[in-house]
Amino acid sequence: MTSPTDNTDISRDPYNLVVLDMAGTTVADGGLVEQAFSAAAQRLGVGPGSDEHARQLAYVRATMGESKISVFRHLFDDEERAQDANTVFEEAYGELVDGGRIAPLPGARAAVERLAAEGRTVVLTTGFARATQDAILAALGWQDLVPLTLCPADAGGRGRPFPDMVLAAFLRTGAVADVRRTVVAGDTSYDMLSGVRSGAGIVAGVLTGAHDKEQLARHGATQVLGSVAELPDLIARAEA
Repeated sequence: MTSPTDNTDISRDPYNLVVLDMAGTTVADGGLVEQAFSAAAQRLGVGPGSDEHARQLAYVRATMGESKISVFRHLFDDEERAQDANTVFEEAYGELVDGGRIAPLPGARAAVERLAAEGRTVVLTTGFARATQDAILAALGWQDLVPLTLCPADAGGRGRPFPDMVLAAFLRTGAVADVRRTVVAGDTSYDMLSGVRSGAGIVAGVLTGAHDKEQLARHGATQVLGSVAELPDLIARAEA
């Protein structure tokens, strides 16, 4: 039995668990989050162009990557109104997805397929509800791309910046023996925080989504990449 101060050398172990965010990291949604948010806010009487709408939109942008119900709980401070807003948001986002408003980011699918071919387990995560995540996967034809997809409800209800989805991927897949051989990649500061808090060995920010290099680095990115297409090479270099 190992002690709490176990110093086992894991440097030769491969990074065989890769946890990837979806919107902004592997999927381009063209600002659909903001459009769907505006629909939800208007349902609750917060009209576009108002000071309150501007304040709420600024918060939505700052917390990209967080569980959407958590965002609405903060904005409306009332569970019934938050649930109502979240329902409208998910419905509006789903309609936009069904209308063909999303696409894979360049090189994303190829990167996932290369990682899998190298023997790594790839898990896709999101801050959306399961129904919305499934709609995105169906729209892209990605239902069978990876062995596991996770939303906050699949990990006890807490989304990012909590580490729960990363740790759920670690526990459910058994792909690595030590969480330090996990890779987390995402486009938001909350992705970085969840990776750091989980103990992942590589926490890679990508510049194809919500936050810039400074924000990603400030919240714990070990590397910042132009896109997820660069991730397989990064992992290979880290193992070399």
